[in-house]
Amino acid sequence: MSMEQLQKNFALIGAAGYIAPRHMKAIKETGNKLVVALDPKDSVGIIDSFFPDADFFIEPERMDRHLDKLRRSVISKVDYVSICSPNFLHDAHIRMALRNDAHAICEKPLVLNPWNLDNLEEIEHETGKQIFNILQLRHHPSILQLKNDFDQKKSRVHDVDLTYITSRGKWYHYSWKGNKSKSGGVVTNIGIHFFDMLSWIFGEPVTNTVHLMEDNKASGLLQLKNANVRWFLSIDANDLPVPAKEKQLSTYRTIMVDGKEIEFSGGFTDLHTLSYQEILAGKGFGIAHARNSINIAHDIRNAQISGKTSDYHPLLKSLL
Repeated sequence: MSMEQLQKNFALIGAAGYIAPRHMKAIKETGNKLVVALDPKDSVGIIDSFFPDADFFIEPERMDRHLDKLRRSVISKVDYVSICSPNFLHDAHIRMALRNDAHAICEKPLVLNPWNLDNLEEIEHETGKQIFNILQLRHHPSILQLKNDFDQKKSRVHDVDLTYITSRGKWYHYSWKGNKSKSGGVVTNIGIHFFDMLSWIFGEPVTNTVHLMEDNKASGLLQLKNANVRWFLSIDANDLPVPAKEKQLSTYRTIMVDGKEIEFSGGFTDLHTLSYQEILAGKGFGIAHARNSINIAHDIRNAQISGKTSDYHPLLKSLL
């Protein structure tokens, strides 16, 4: 069988954003071809670095029509649609992919509300196509080691502190990311990765207590089956610890498990390519894998704010 026959055709929705180049790189590095891309913005020159011959649309209606035309051609039919659009559009773009007889590969979160997952499962069943979620932290070597270590210790409940501070400028609040109804807020934008990873390791959620919820930061206590997680998420540079500021770092991430720090600051660059390799090999993460983190983020967004009650994150001492 020739390389052309093995090669899969990809479409990309959301080509101008931060994460899109990682998807283009993954498509190229897995030996496949991007044939068409969509973005309402035309600042997509990055495509030239990967697939300069790809067709491009700025209107979703024309993209949908194009996918339908390709679907009727055995040779040029799109096999996968990669979705890097704003969070609130994921559901619609997944449906566009499956309607056009293609599998969907979608960034987190698949959807903002848990009940939408049930509808997508129905569409999977109707179309025979699959929906894959990029959960790249599950491929990170340090996280895999952590899971292996704690799979042996499921008889006890662990104490976990999660701190993730990633500075964002004023633009953030003017973009869709700053609109909670479109993005889910900081809890979903920057927290969904970690809630997925922690529930994957320590089990399904039991209870949620939210101590702080602001536009640029949030904190609470997440009780999982085998862990109590004190978490703090922020896009405010003022929350960075002094050592990070002294090194002029814009991001600080740490996970403490039973008083021991888990180092995973590096090793992120090739995780999308690895995710694609797993999906193409039939081992990707689907709707069932995404449920816990979507439930957690949804519950946090809709919880009553308790202030400094129960067991709160240490950084809240100076904030509340």
